[in-house]
Amino acid sequence: MRRVFLCPSPPSTPAMSATGFPRRRVSRRLSFPPLFLFFFLSLFCVSQSDDLDILMKFKAAFQKSNTHVFDSWTSNNNPCNFTGVYCNSGGSVISIELGNRNLVGVLPVDSLCQLQSLQKLDLGLNFLYGTIADGLRNCSHLRYLNLESNSFLGAVPDLSTLTQLELLCLNNSGLSGPFPWSSLANMTNLALLSVGDNIFDRAPFPMEVLKLKKLYWLYLTNCSIEGEIPKGIGNLTGLINLELAYNFLSGEIPADIVKLTKLWQLELYSNELTGKFPPGFGNLTSLNNLDASGNHLEGDLSELRSLTQLVSLQLFDNQFSGGVPEEFGDFKHLVNLSLYNNQFTGPLPQKLGSWADFDFIDVSENYLTGPIPPEMCKNGKMRGLLMLQNNFTGQIPANYANCTSMVRFRVNINSLSGTVPAGLWGLPNVYIIDLTMNQFEGPLTSEIANAKSLGQLSLGSNRFSGNLPSEITEASFLGSIDLSSNEISGEIPSSIGELQNLNRLYLQNNQLSGSIPISLGSCKSLNEINLAANSLSGSIPSSLGSLPSLNSLNLSDNELSGQIPSSLSSPKLSLLDLSNNQLSGSIPQSLSINAYNGSFAGNPGLCSSKINYFRRCSSDSRKVAIGTIVSCFVVGAAVLVVSVGCFFFLKKKQKENQDLTLWRDSSWDVKSFHVMSFNEHDILDSIKQENLIGKGGSGNVYKVVVGDGRKLAVKHIWNNSTESGDRRSNRSSTAMLKRRSGLEKEFEAEVATLSSIRHVNVVKLYCSITSEDSSLLVYEYLPNGSLWDRLHTCQKVEMDWEARYEIAVGAAMGLEYLHHGCERPVIHRDVKSSNILLDEFLKPRIADFGLAKIVQASGATKDSSSTPVIAGTHGYIAPEYAYTSKVNEKSDVYSFGVVLMELVTGKRPLEPEFGDNKDIVYWVNGRVGSRERVMGMVDPNISEFKEDAVKVLKIATLCTARLPTVRPSMRTVVQMLEDAEPCKLISIAVTKEDDHCSNTTSTIFSKNYSSKKKRVLVD
Repeated sequence: MRRVFLCPSPPSTPAMSATGFPRRRVSRRLSFPPLFLFFFLSLFCVSQSDDLDILMKFKAAFQKSNTHVFDSWTSNNNPCNFTGVYCNSGGSVISIELGNRNLVGVLPVDSLCQLQSLQKLDLGLNFLYGTIADGLRNCSHLRYLNLESNSFLGAVPDLSTLTQLELLCLNNSGLSGPFPWSSLANMTNLALLSVGDNIFDRAPFPMEVLKLKKLYWLYLTNCSIEGEIPKGIGNLTGLINLELAYNFLSGEIPADIVKLTKLWQLELYSNELTGKFPPGFGNLTSLNNLDASGNHLEGDLSELRSLTQLVSLQLFDNQFSGGVPEEFGDFKHLVNLSLYNNQFTGPLPQKLGSWADFDFIDVSENYLTGPIPPEMCKNGKMRGLLMLQNNFTGQIPANYANCTSMVRFRVNINSLSGTVPAGLWGLPNVYIIDLTMNQFEGPLTSEIANAKSLGQLSLGSNRFSGNLPSEITEASFLGSIDLSSNEISGEIPSSIGELQNLNRLYLQNNQLSGSIPISLGSCKSLNEINLAANSLSGSIPSSLGSLPSLNSLNLSDNELSGQIPSSLSSPKLSLLDLSNNQLSGSIPQSLSINAYNGSFAGNPGLCSSKINYFRRCSSDSRKVAIGTIVSCFVVGAAVLVVSVGCFFFLKKKQKENQDLTLWRDSSWDVKSFHVMSFNEHDILDSIKQENLIGKGGSGNVYKVVVGDGRKLAVKHIWNNSTESGDRRSNRSSTAMLKRRSGLEKEFEAEVATLSSIRHVNVVKLYCSITSEDSSLLVYEYLPNGSLWDRLHTCQKVEMDWEARYEIAVGAAMGLEYLHHGCERPVIHRDVKSSNILLDEFLKPRIADFGLAKIVQASGATKDSSSTPVIAGTHGYIAPEYAYTSKVNEKSDVYSFGVVLMELVTGKRPLEPEFGDNKDIVYWVNGRVGSRERVMGMVDPNISEFKEDAVKVLKIATLCTARLPTVRPSMRTVVQMLEDAEPCKLISIAVTKEDDHCSNTTSTIFSKNYSSKKKRVLVD
């Protein structure tokens, strides 16, 4: 985890205040001749009067601010008595310190710089916007300038006149364009330089920095520096902090960096550095934090064995090799060790983590061997043990059963063995236990009842035995259970239906017996069930067919008997396997389709009138079937007569409905992605005005009911391939064919991506039906419409916080799958509440993947030089659209943050009360002063769990950070939302350095969150 970065104050002296400047008053006895005294007092009064006028103009610039800081700023008061203002002995203002005071407005630089004696200006951690005016150069006496963590626009002005500056802090302020690095040449007194986390133009490492011999703090993270780190960096021998992460730096770490013996922190992560740690690197014995992760570094860690003061060492995602030095086991301050995805070999030091309050270790994806160090949780503070994909051997040390702080315990894909300590199953805060693909044995014990936070239990491919304890149903948070390929025996607990959060159940390849519990049909979140290769008997519960999210059901290779429930056709499964059982009777007609070929093999008692390789059912059944066919024929004839009548009626309306009749005569290409009980004619015949349920810029949406009563949503997209005659005459046929070919390829590629998506929180795309002029996309129909409808329209319904929270988590999981669960990340580009659909249980589905926008963009008639089409909806669009049309996953994260704000506040993204050109993000950030104002933002319809709603509002503010790099990933968002579950006493995890952060609503919106990347434990 990364610490919160704040610009530190320079060291104070006995004559200075804690801020480094004199206090506002100096009381001393004066003795002057009367005439001189009169003259002196006159100048004093004139100076105070001028300063008062300037300060009152400064106050006026922040009238929109929600703060009491200006209560003492009145025209009849001495400016030296103003809150945040400090004066010298002559009564002149020398310091304005209003950092983190919720100031909202444009910085009045021109007036401020008229304060002739101003030496310190601290306005960091506010909500200042607009540009930083060129008038800043007139503040020539400034020694301390802090404008960090604001929302400015544009470039940094020339600062070359600020020659007395000792501290310059502009990090995370929304600045862009070229940075005036040449200005630094004149700032020879500069001790602290912090300008990172801004969107500056790419530039080489600023050589001017090497002339700042007094520097002790250099923060240039994430400010677009490229090239190599210069060799002269070692001449800045006063540095205690050097941060150059998230840039485009390449080459080797310069050899003279070893001269920086005072370094307390060195952060070089997320660059393109190569080579080894230079010889003598071990001389940096003052290092507490070293992070060189996400580079291409190689070699061993022998140079680090003398860094005994290390607290955090993060070297993941590199090419290091060799062993982990035995000396690491003697590091008495080390709490974080992350070495995953390297090529380390050999054992870990057995005393590792036994001295300090060890927090987490991640050494996954290496070639490490030997036993797990036994005492990393000796002090009871460890949260994460991640050692997956190595060659560790031996048992899990017994004392980890007492590590109640543990959140993630992952040792999968190793060669560990023995019995798991019983207490490990019941750790109260553990969220994931993953022991898959080892050689563990023994039982899963009843202590699991105490695992109230356990969400994922993965024990597959081991030798676990004994019964599945009934107490597992008391671990009510469980979402995934994988006990596959073990030796589990006995029956599945009849109370398993109590696991309402369960979405994956894998019990295949065990020795389970008895019947499938009927209560399993109560697990409404179940998406996948695999009970194959056991000894289960009895009938298949019909309740399984009522599971609304079920996508895969495998009951093969058991001893199940009785008939196949017809209810299994309801979920429209992508995988159904009932083969090799003792089932009998007729295969339901709705399941007798090509998609389920082989699903019923090995059941000699089954019969079917449609599947050729099964025996025909009895004569009674045949008579019924014949009767059904006759009835269908009669009905079909009647339908045909009606259709003929309708045809002539439509003929009369041909001019009015030309768009709908032209495409029906086209040649259609159908691509199915799920099991379908309908064909293209069922869909095409239902695309008519009375079925229209929505309109968009790219086409219409229709509600279609097919023959089996199932409801579908069909999006009709015009491809814009038809052009007027005069425009077509200006194009060659070759050009038209090329454009159409490109359009088809692009559409097919996007559909292919969506067709591979299988997630309970992503809307199901059944098929595409395309012709030359238009395309139809057939989705599942969601009866409760969109989240927008339920929050903001006449269809609005009262939803308590628990319902809103479940929608938030489900939608987040859907986006997480798109970003992290697909072979290639899928960027939605138009996340908004109207694209989050709700089923009958208010479970969310992410919908509308911008297909229409891609088709429209590709089919547009502009030439290649035209401005790219920007997808998105006003109010949800991330601010980076202002300077680039390129988007990534973090743009989706911003839009999702807006959705979270909608859920908490009940307000739309754009409301008149927010003011002109203001949105909900601006409104939320402007109302974060007191606890009362924060609580006042929660929708009045939320009567309970308001504190929990505020936690989610905090997550929303993190998602809507101005800088994309500051926003969390969707994987982290899901994790934070899970931690904010109502009624759970689990707070959002912060690092040891973040312990000052309070969980009260009065401080929950502090902007002091880290602008640097957070370490996400490997999932």
